Amino acid sequence: MIFTEHVDPTPNKKRVLGFWTSTSFVIGNMIGSGIFLLPSALAVFGGISIIGWLVSTLGAICLALVFFNLSKMMPKIGGPYAYAREGFGNFPGFLVAWSYWISILCGNAAISIALVSYLAMFIPSLASNSLFAVIAALLNIWILTFVNIFGVRESGRVQLVTTILKIAPLIAIVLFGIFYLDPNNFIPMNRSSETSFDAIAATTVLTLWAFLGLESATIPAENIKNPDKIIPRATIVGTIITAIIYIISTIAVMGIISPEILVNSNAPFADAARKIWGSAAGYIVAAGGVVACFGALNGWILLQGQIPLAAAKDNLFPKLFSKLSKNSTPVFGLVISSIIVTLLMMMNYTKGLVEQFTFIILLATLVTLVPYLISTLSEILIFSKKREGESRTKYKISVVIALLAFLFSAWAVWGLGYEIIVWGIVLISSGIPVYFLVKQTRKQRILE
Repeated sequence: MIFTEHVDPTPNKKRVLGFWTSTSFVIGNMIGSGIFLLPSALAVFGGISIIGWLVSTLGAICLALVFFNLSKMMPKIGGPYAYAREGFGNFPGFLVAWSYWISILCGNAAISIALVSYLAMFIPSLASNSLFAVIAALLNIWILTFVNIFGVRESGRVQLVTTILKIAPLIAIVLFGIFYLDPNNFIPMNRSSETSFDAIAATTVLTLWAFLGLESATIPAENIKNPDKIIPRATIVGTIITAIIYIISTIAVMGIISPEILVNSNAPFADAARKIWGSAAGYIVAAGGVVACFGALNGWILLQGQIPLAAAKDNLFPKLFSKLSKNSTPVFGLVISSIIVTLLMMMNYTKGLVEQFTFIILLATLVTLVPYLISTLSEILIFSKKREGESRTKYKISVVIALLAFLFSAWAVWGLGYEIIVWGIVLISSGIPVYFLVKQTRKQRILE
């Protein structure tokens, strides 16, 4: 295979994102609705879920190391898409871009719905009036879409501020919650009817949703200063910081609230704060949940325009997705993506909302794992052809890490279940006609 370098069409474009802003995209995109709801979902399994957290953390770090190596070899726009195309060619690259784009849209719909659920603590009518709730959710989507249209710098500022604000209540729970921990809340370790192995597998899949986004800094690479240095550092540092926050905050909440109460809690961190400091603190932490969703939504809306932009530049998506505004933002991609998210959200506000919400999260996880799987294989292939000057030991270590990341991702896919896998195949294969339509259009353009 002949490798072609992706040429930056705007070589003089000012790069505006530094290390801490890039790191905040990684942390902010991971710390969203997941961590604020997961303690309740994990309560049925008990303390053994901490082992699930550790397994998913090790898997996430292996994946982060894969993206670390890939971003050093290829500090370019596109993230997983660019890596898949470099390693395997146009069609696999397109499938990764398509599935990753779909996963972002599904995730944005889920995050926006979760944001409204946190707001319902302050505006109770959101919980009972579906029309009011969908309007509020759509308002958040479109406000942040316009923020991103105005420019990456503005989006980065929003992300940095919201990341700081949403981490603060989590750290407060950890620091003060240690004095309220009840060891009996972790006995027995496995409260479910599953075997210990099955319980660990189930909690690993559940907690993996909270790690999606660890590759965020690799995607808007054209906007990052010194991308070959900042992207790898931001990816690793962001993943490690997030993992530490996840594990210790989950232990704190589980130790503060009895499992019988926690399993039925709609706002576990707010309930923990209420138990420590009173009702006012519960509202403050609930506000942190709103900020968490808002910040995560902002970061993912940035990415929903960057993925089709990268693919369109390589003639794999319709050319409209490659057009930039005067602020160098992919307006068409951002708007079309938010329209699709809007349709997804409107479809979700029907009977069985909770079940459909869970289904979307699992589906988003699956279609994100597909790019992860291909990225791990891409690293092995690319590194084997571009390892001039690299030691044999470093090469072997990189291959082992990539294989571990691949096995972890494959195991997680299997754990999602048959129904989700089938729906994922349908969604990913739906992009195939688009690929051949774009390919045919390009041929006709060349002939003309």
